[in-house]
Amino acid sequence: MALDPIAEALLKQVRHELGYREKSGQHTKFGHWYAERVQDPQYRDAPWCDMFIAWAADKAGVADYVGQFAWTPSHAGWFIKQGAWSARPEPGALVFFDWKGGKSYKGVDHVGIVERVSGDKIHTIEANVDRVWLKRKVRETDKVVGYGLPRVVKANAQLTEIRSTEHPFAPAPRTRETGSPFDVLGTPQALLAAMVLTTIVLSLRFAGRRAVARPTAARSATAGSATGSPVTGSAVTGSAASESSGPGSPDAGSPAAPGVAGPGARAGEGEGRSAQEHAPHPVAVPRARVPTGAGSARTPSRRRPYEPKV
Repeated sequence: MALDPIAEALLKQVRHELGYREKSGQHTKFGHWYAERVQDPQYRDAPWCDMFIAWAADKAGVADYVGQFAWTPSHAGWFIKQGAWSARPEPGALVFFDWKGGKSYKGVDHVGIVERVSGDKIHTIEANVDRVWLKRKVRETDKVVGYGLPRVVKANAQLTEIRSTEHPFAPAPRTRETGSPFDVLGTPQALLAAMVLTTIVLSLRFAGRRAVARPTAARSATAGSATGSPVTGSAVTGSAASESSGPGSPDAGSPAAPGVAGPGARAGEGEGRSAQEHAPHPVAVPRARVPTGAGSARTPSRRRPYEPKV
């Protein structure tokens, strides 16, 4: 059975260190490396079974999947958290022991690396065994708490990366809230309604202006058809002037001359002759004479054209 790349790289690195023995005072190069890494000098002469695995994983470039610890219970708990904890051994797996035979990761005393499995026994490479050595061991499994699988850590990490990039978290369901009536402002429907309303208002205003302009134009055309000024045409003015003339009036007893404005007529009224000629001529009504000495003449009331004299 072929080894997975992580197991192969890790085992290759640890095999080079077989036979290493700690120095006096329990100092090891693995402890010194770890102490510098975590900036804590107490690890220089601490138990080094797990610090050796951290060093080897770093050298092999697989530290992210193997983990880097000095305390074995924390290392076992990390594999459990990663979902890479198993009860079955395999080459390249980390094996955790409890010499008291317990089955909780909190009681782990020691850690090694499984090199191969043979029946009910496992062949391991372990550091700090027999007190000072880094060597191969053949172990029974009755003291084993469990196995950490670096290959599963990698697989789960890749799956998490895929989920975070290709399958983002579903958005939270929107809650239906009672909005304000003003919430509709700014919507396409509201803008369309505003445009329609504006068009209707402008159309009504334009139509109203045209309706006002037409009667005004009509009145102006009728009133000014003869003179271009308010209604004081020659035909009406002449008769009115004749009727209003009394004794002492310059034109008393005689009609106004054609084209000449009568008394009280405005300047320019005599120029409306051409328009007058086309207007219907009023029926001549005899003017009542006032006897001499009758006193002040009373101006008769103005009569409409064609109204018979009473």
